[in-house]
Amino acid sequence: MNDKSHVSLEQHVCLVCGARFDTGAILLDKRLRASMERHTTTGWGLCPEHQKLSDDGFVALVECDPQRSGSPGANRMKPEQAYRTGRLAHLKREVFARVFNVPIADKQPCVFVEPGVIEQLQAMTAH
Repeated sequence: MNDKSHVSLEQHVCLVCGARFDTGAILLDKRLRASMERHTTTGWGLCPEHQKLSDDGFVALVECDPQRSGSPGANRMKPEQAYRTGRLAHLKREVFARVFNVPIADKQPCVFVEPGVIEQLQAMTAH
């Protein structure tokens, strides 16, 4: 039995946690050929939980393992290259800019950080 169809539910992958989530869109093969799976991943976005945090003014710090991640070009790691360790932290945008002494774009939802950065931030707040 063929499980393919000419329609599919669109999904994105969360930039922060890597989870797949439904976008609410339906994809249609214009030729009406049974070419698509039940779910089709079309790009990156933010899952509802991380979208709310971003809307509330938080930047996600996503810890990535540099040995397992792909090699970043021009010091920028692409989401598909990032090997996420599962450790996350969220900082208010203005706090992020002060702690790291760099500006961050208003629409940038996350940054990838090396192991140890989140622990160092936790140690700073424990005092």
